[in-house]
Amino acid sequence: MTDKDFFEKYNIKLNDQQMEAVRAVNGSVLLLAVPGSGKTTVLVTRLGYMIKCCNIAPQNILTITYTVAATKDMESRYKKLFKEDRGYENMSENSFGMAFPEFRTINGICTKIIMYYSKLIGKKPFELITNEKQIAAILSEIYLKVEREYPTESDIKNVRTQITYIKNMMLSADDIKKRYKDEDTDIPKIYEKYKSQLRERGLMDYDDQMVFALNILRISRETMTYFQNQYPYICVDEAQDTSKIQHEIIKALSSSSGNIFMVGDEDQSIYGFRAAFPDALLDFEKDHPGASVLLMEKNYRSDKTIVDAAQRFISLNKLRHEKHMIADNPAVNEINVVELSYRSQQYNYLLKVAQNMAESGKIYSEHRDHDRTTTAVLYRDTESIIPFINMLENEKIAYRIRSNEAVFFTNRLVMDIKNIIQFAYDDSNTELFMKVYFKIGLFMSKQVAQNACELSAQSNKDILATAYEYCDMPAGTRNRVKEARESLSKLRKCSGNDIINSILYDMKYYDYMDRMSLNENKISILRSIAYKEVSALSFLNRLDELQNIMQNKEPDYNCNLILSTIHGSKGLEYDNVFIIDALDGVFPESIPYMMDVKKNKEEMKLYEEERRLFYVAATRAKNKLTLLRVGRDTTFIRQLVKIKEKSVSTVNKKKSHFAFGAGYKPFSVSNKK
Repeated sequence: MTDKDFFEKYNIKLNDQQMEAVRAVNGSVLLLAVPGSGKTTVLVTRLGYMIKCCNIAPQNILTITYTVAATKDMESRYKKLFKEDRGYENMSENSFGMAFPEFRTINGICTKIIMYYSKLIGKKPFELITNEKQIAAILSEIYLKVEREYPTESDIKNVRTQITYIKNMMLSADDIKKRYKDEDTDIPKIYEKYKSQLRERGLMDYDDQMVFALNILRISRETMTYFQNQYPYICVDEAQDTSKIQHEIIKALSSSSGNIFMVGDEDQSIYGFRAAFPDALLDFEKDHPGASVLLMEKNYRSDKTIVDAAQRFISLNKLRHEKHMIADNPAVNEINVVELSYRSQQYNYLLKVAQNMAESGKIYSEHRDHDRTTTAVLYRDTESIIPFINMLENEKIAYRIRSNEAVFFTNRLVMDIKNIIQFAYDDSNTELFMKVYFKIGLFMSKQVAQNACELSAQSNKDILATAYEYCDMPAGTRNRVKEARESLSKLRKCSGNDIINSILYDMKYYDYMDRMSLNENKISILRSIAYKEVSALSFLNRLDELQNIMQNKEPDYNCNLILSTIHGSKGLEYDNVFIIDALDGVFPESIPYMMDVKKNKEEMKLYEEERRLFYVAATRAKNKLTLLRVGRDTTFIRQLVKIKEKSVSTVNKKKSHFAFGAGYKPFSVSNKK
């Protein structure tokens, strides 16, 4: 089929940059595609072009995607575009290998490599462990032995993330020691025990799959040759999200033919915590001598105002390819900046938006996605949206949340707050007391604490009263025990924000936070939830209710109000987007003192990834983008919309946002055009 016949038959219309990418069939090619530039359309069209115009057998083409959902979506779009081609569709697998080109995740191709090699050597491979609860149970057992305390769900999630990072970044033992030398948790020891446990049980996790597959390709020439011959053409989607070990596997598979087509955009690399390796895109020409770098710079999604602002903003990053995103759509709307005095006002503002949607009937839609008007609230971390969910639930306003993650409620700081409140209502509970006594400024030794617990059980008195009357301790400690007992009594009578203040200051928990350098942002979230609660006990119950909602709420797909982390919104688009919590100390978490890439490379990498995250959030918006600005320490908002002010502070430290308006002069909510 000729080029002309191909594009006419399938009614495909492309711009010049897209057309160049479709026709780039042979050799090493890196396609840098800006947001909304039609990346998937080009990828799918190129596959059809390779098969129908270049006579490449479909079974010789492997397309690697980042997720199973992306794999299914791309395969579906390919079949839909070329649905008239019944010749391929009706062929059996035996007659032509495959009716369509192969779409797989990196783990999918690693499975094939492992299975092929196991048959080759006549040995059964390790069993793949896919149940996250089973993995969590193994890690919990190891954590308890290493750290000598029971882990929370948040602890296990952190350990799991670090193990994934270690394997995907291919860290050596020395690298691991260096990276985690200052961590409170002994990650290196837990990691080694986890590896041993899996090996002893004949198990492997998804990260091990990649480790084993790469090792097989390196040691088995026959396996390497088989897969290189099977897939002389390899396409990689979302290359900026691919990890170091994944790039090594892809490089090995494509090393014989040299036909690698990699599509991505380092400006949209936001999965550093999962070991995403955008350096591979920056070093593509060095790793693939003679490679071509192509661009797709036209954004078909967003209003020109959003596109122009986002382009200026991301250009501040240094670790990137030079590219210039341009808009296909005209400038119709301004970017709205809503000025707020303090953090919790964000939720009041959003509640009015939700109420207006509900009153106007725009919160529900029976139409298909492309016929509906969607409004999304985007945030960096799930915890940021919990106070808003609390309000929506109280007001019985519909919403859809794209993540049911609830680790906030098992974070150690949050668990401490809950334990202190529980102890206030159950002051003879020895288990609770041993969890909190050293966190509420008692200056009491562990031995004295244990004695107080034993004597309390005998005397039928509460633990602090028992300690005061019967335990031998310095006068200062005795006075503090008396004060703490009075503070617990006061806590039982508190309501609203006084609940948190009592724990922080009367119970001296803030001093413990300061000693342990605990992140203060979670206190702001807790304050917002406690604000309307009538007692500490009702606050405690509400936390449990919200945790249950976050974990078990069924998604309402007809609802047009969508709450999502920025990571969860990757690849999606919405008519209207609100970005919250873009304040220094939260988002970005920190700002390097000196913007010198060479001197602060690691700091700069982290900071630039946060800028990329904000860029991804902004470019989800099609028509309207609204930024909720708390105070003046909002570096990313200022950079995006070029706000100029005097005495703007940008510091390299985490900032406190405890108080409802601390440090800010109150002023009315307004839209700044």
